[in-house]
Amino acid sequence: MSYAVEFATVSTLGLESSPVADALAGLRANEARYFKNKYDHVFTVQPASEATSTIDWVHRILKEERDIVISSRPLEATEFQVENIRMAYVFYENGLSINVMYTLDDSGKRAVGFKLSEGMEVPAELSSFKFARQKSKLAGTIRGSYFVIKNEY
Repeated sequence: MSYAVEFATVSTLGLESSPVADALAGLRANEARYFKNKYDHVFTVQPASEATSTIDWVHRILKEERDIVISSRPLEATEFQVENIRMAYVFYENGLSINVMYTLDDSGKRAVGFKLSEGMEVPAELSSFKFARQKSKLAGTIRGSYFVIKNEY
């Protein structure tokens, strides 16, 4: 069952099996607040079992672009469009969040972003990336990185 992510009150609903559930919930709430404030979009997630096409799309991009296979189990995902940008998010049990920003215009920006919840280690499959830090009232310290998508998906 899908549900809208609250950012006024952070909930670990759907993320309870993560060893960093509170930080991951804060990270998810941080994304929900961003999309509500910037695009007036309600950030709604689904359990991974109901979002297989979204997860498969994200995993295909990771594999084909950088030969990355995420070892952690996906817990939740969402896919939506704001303006002319297709967005997809996958939240993983280890505290990782991956998002794909895919502008629908041929000349638009397309990238994969990685965010690490506070308290988690950098996963081995992402050890070649450098992570910048940002502070969030909802999520504590978030470490993030990205790469530009070169092909069409």
